[in-house]
Amino acid sequence: MDYETVDTGDKDEEQKPGAQTTEQDGEEETAEIEAETAQERKAREEREAKERELRAKKRRLIPPFVMLLAGAAASITMHIFHYETKTMLMILLCVLVGFYMAGCVIKYMFDQFEKQIEEAGMEEGEVIEKELAEEDQQ
Repeated sequence: MDYETVDTGDKDEEQKPGAQTTEQDGEEETAEIEAETAQERKAREEREAKERELRAKKRRLIPPFVMLLAGAAASITMHIFHYETKTMLMILLCVLVGFYMAGCVIKYMFDQFEKQIEEAGMEEGEVIEKELAEEDQQ
């Protein structure tokens, strides 16, 4: 005969793995779980901060790359069409300045997108924490 365990779903409360609860004066107390979750939360926040710094370093390079790519394309095109040196340098300067500004705008937009995503994540985390706190009170 095969013995199978059947989960009927009649548990009153879910218990986290490793959580030790004791019944004292009608209240349940969890032993040292809150300290571990606080440490885990701190480690996660530090890891996320490092990831944000790395992404910010990468985004810092966007304006120079956009500028240099546009400058290379412009100078190659002007060389093919045999522009005079003085005219070519003036146009190249304008192209470099213009595309550096465009790269700065792109970088700013990426920064704003990340800030919005981070705020949405924080709001979602607050809602989850509030729901858990309300369940614990009941």
